[in-house]
Amino acid sequence: MKLALLFPGQGAQAVGMGRSLAERHAAARAVFEAADRALGFPLSRVCWEGPEQELKQTVHAQPALLTHSVAALRLLEQAGIRPAWVAGHSLGEYSACVAAGALAFEDALRLVHRRGELMYQAGIDRPGTMAAIPGLDAAAVEAACAEASAAGVVRAANFNAPGQVVISGEIPAVEKACELARARGAKRAIRLEVSGAFHSPLMESAARGLAESLAATTFHEPACPVVTNVDAAPVTHAGELRGALARQLLGAVRWEESMRWLCARAPDAFVEVGTGRVLRGLLKALAPGARALGVDDADSLTATLAALGAVPAGGVA
Repeated sequence: MKLALLFPGQGAQAVGMGRSLAERHAAARAVFEAADRALGFPLSRVCWEGPEQELKQTVHAQPALLTHSVAALRLLEQAGIRPAWVAGHSLGEYSACVAAGALAFEDALRLVHRRGELMYQAGIDRPGTMAAIPGLDAAAVEAACAEASAAGVVRAANFNAPGQVVISGEIPAVEKACELARARGAKRAIRLEVSGAFHSPLMESAARGLAESLAATTFHEPACPVVTNVDAAPVTHAGELRGALARQLLGAVRWEESMRWLCARAPDAFVEVGTGRVLRGLLKALAPGARALGVDDADSLTATLAALGAVPAGGVA
């Protein structure tokens, strides 16, 4: 069976994430324990108990999402599930690299924790924001950004699905682009609750710092292709993955193109691994007939394994 595993990014986090997996499956619990040890603070408590404001902080949300995804991944692996392709949305690309065997979990954890710190600091040094522009095609959004650039830096940052584009940049320029997008027919323009202008030139200092951390981290040849955000194309070599992750903070997330590439390969199913259902929703917007499953908690794990004809392995020790 040819499976595409998808890994969610920042914004999907929710208090309680991963708790039922850890309570019912020893392998998942071991992942959270490893995260607590590697980071030197109780990430598991933040994931399971919050408070929400603490979990939403970039420096916590990024390792939390990675840890939940890898906990769910380990349970799929125990049941014999192996992907033919992997892809992750922004932060989720690190989870995808773990799934492909290109990054050790602890290395990915340290990278995303550092990534969160760098992105938060970049947001302080060069304040910015992001906004979702639903109901307008990508070309019209990009035209609005180009016109608004007289007010500052603004560009399309996430091409998520048809009519679902997110823009990023300096606050006055983003506000102007939102106004112009509404004039062009956008249904709404929704400011996002973020600590900075991710995937824009305002992340330049974060990208420099992250490149140093990536250069000091061991990457392995991936066991399956990783469809990267910046290129919307499969990467099969360790060095290329490191480079794609380095470029990602400044480049756009080309998620719609990535999913179209995967759909053209006709996977038997897509499986969203980790928190929430956002990626399945985006997939349905461009490929309504695609078979989409997910592993978020213990019940969804059971249902997905049954749907794939796989046998659960292991439990609480």
